[in-house]
Amino acid sequence: MNDNKKIVILVGDGMADFPVESLKNRTPLEAANTPNMDFLAKNGTLGLTRTVPPGMSPGSDTANLSIFGYDPKKYYTGRAPLEAINMGITLGQNDVAFRCNIVTLADGIMEDFSGDHVDSELSRIIMEQMKIQAPEENIEYYPGVSYRNIIVWRNFPYDDLPMTTPPHDIQDKEVNPHMPAGDGAEMLNRIMEKSIKIISETSEIRAASQKYPGKPVSLWLWGGGRRPSMDTLKDRFGLHGYTISAVDLIHGIGRAAGLEPWFVEGATGYIDTNYKGKADGLVKAMEQANFVYLHVEAPDESGHQGRLDYKLQSIEDFDSMVVGPVVNMLNRFDDYTVLVMPDHPTPLSIKTHTDDPVPFCVYSKNSTPKPDASSLTFTERSASSTGLMVDEAHSLLEKIVQNSI
Repeated sequence: MNDNKKIVILVGDGMADFPVESLKNRTPLEAANTPNMDFLAKNGTLGLTRTVPPGMSPGSDTANLSIFGYDPKKYYTGRAPLEAINMGITLGQNDVAFRCNIVTLADGIMEDFSGDHVDSELSRIIMEQMKIQAPEENIEYYPGVSYRNIIVWRNFPYDDLPMTTPPHDIQDKEVNPHMPAGDGAEMLNRIMEKSIKIISETSEIRAASQKYPGKPVSLWLWGGGRRPSMDTLKDRFGLHGYTISAVDLIHGIGRAAGLEPWFVEGATGYIDTNYKGKADGLVKAMEQANFVYLHVEAPDESGHQGRLDYKLQSIEDFDSMVVGPVVNMLNRFDDYTVLVMPDHPTPLSIKTHTDDPVPFCVYSKNSTPKPDASSLTFTERSASSTGLMVDEAHSLLEKIVQNSI
């Protein structure tokens, strides 16, 4: 594909939800003011799609891999190695990377999977102290952004990976039933246990973590996997360009797909993220690319917290500060297509992901409104009403390239 056609994917992570009683049994997408996404729904192609194949865990890793155009059943090897790629960590054939959250525990309960969105500098100090005070053969500690870090186990001695649980899946639940189990679990549990003492008793950490008085903070290891092998989007479709996101996962998938990260100052992965900076970055990136994948994490984080106010705010901010300006910018090009969608639902009522179908909308410069489309909105219910169901979301990008949707 040549550079005359521009393709943009805008992902509002976790925007989809269940009906909420306090919203008169509307979902947050139905209750939020989203004139720009509603315009696309009325004038583009609106439907539902499954981003998570049956039997696979509904994580942002599998779901976003699908939206990038890769079948998770074929390409998914684990979340952590995708993040490690973006952090510049080289994984050998026998190495395994694990995601390492900094979490807040209270009386054995997972109180906060993000350690109250711990500052990246504090996270760096904690990981450095773990390296000093909890050395283990073949274990390496890598600080990331906020609570999202990586541990690499070089020369992993087992064929099977240990069973682990994403901490956001057990928010407000007892952690003991969800500790790592299976081959290699003893090492992971030992590191996690040591981390509680190190974090609570190291003076440098205590001085930097006054926001956690009396609450044990721990590492939580999960999402292990080996390095992936993927054909690039340029080889598959002639696409080249950038990823715009606050999280390493998205940039990691992008790098594996042959894209480059476009970093935005003030991109936090939370409701205070720099929405305008992301949209402005996309405008600049499009001058030298034919594909940009822009991801906003805030609705997902709000869902995990069970914060309806934050979720409504993040959806409206995504609509007004990302979708609207981006579509307006794209009008300068002769040929473009934009895909807008969540990666998965993150319902407020359960504070974790589900594998339910999500709404998507494909809008092109030459799109014409469908008959009887005037009542359509970018919502779960409206998308279902169109009768369009794409069972495998990883086919969407190919359909867009081929102008078959």
